[in-house]
Amino acid sequence: MAPLGGLTAQRCQSGPAWERPGAQPGRRFNGRGRGFTLIELIVVMAIVALLTSIVAPRYFNSLAKSRETALRSSLNVMRDAIDQFAADKGRYPDSLEELATARYIREIPEDPLTGSREAWVTLTPPPDAQATGQVFDVRSGAAGRASDGRLFSDW
Repeated sequence: MAPLGGLTAQRCQSGPAWERPGAQPGRRFNGRGRGFTLIELIVVMAIVALLTSIVAPRYFNSLAKSRETALRSSLNVMRDAIDQFAADKGRYPDSLEELATARYIREIPEDPLTGSREAWVTLTPPPDAQATGQVFDVRSGAAGRASDGRLFSDW
């Protein structure tokens, strides 16, 4: 028979089989035995889906916790700067930009939950406070709750 793609057809009892030139005698290629079966592929895909369903929620939880940690850190830095400003100048700053201009912080940090530097909510001093100024405290402008159940706006 004529060669087909480097394979030579051989007649056998169950129909034509293909023998590769240079292959061991008696080893025939009948189109089976190469690659993966559909069942094997489905089993592998099921295992991958199971592992993904286990890992994905943990990943997103850790991502949310890291944003909360970054928010806590940013709030602490700004609150410390506000307190230091008030101790040095005898008044509270009129804006967050004043903290950066006076070099108490390098720049206004980005709110990790909103992705904006303008999302911060500033609180004015209580009426009985001795010092003047407009920024007594700062909070996140993000909506929603933290993993501990508290509102971000209450931090």
